[in-house]
Amino acid sequence: MDISTERNGTTLVAMPEGRIDGRNATDFQDSLIGAIQDSDERVVIDLADLIYISSAGLRAVLLIAKSLDQRKAKFCLCSLSAPIREVFEISGFDQIIKIFDTRDEAVSA
Repeated sequence: MDISTERNGTTLVAMPEGRIDGRNATDFQDSLIGAIQDSDERVVIDLADLIYISSAGLRAVLLIAKSLDQRKAKFCLCSLSAPIREVFEISGFDQIIKIFDTRDEAVSA
């Protein structure tokens, strides 16, 4: 799993590629938390290039969301493929984390 990031003003966009599973979920979480600056008001995770996420990956996403909520920063996901969206829906995470169809929608929301 690789993660690239882009910064647009006070918005950080992270783009993981490949898989987030038990082997790398903690690394994913640590990398993203490390990339977030105090000045970031919004964090968007663009999942367009994610092919798999396990329960450990879901846990990492939830912990990132909770960390940002404590800082009063906004957090959302975007560009989920159908299988990845299904994982978020089955787990109920779509009810607690905002999900947008496109990155533009997520950044401007």
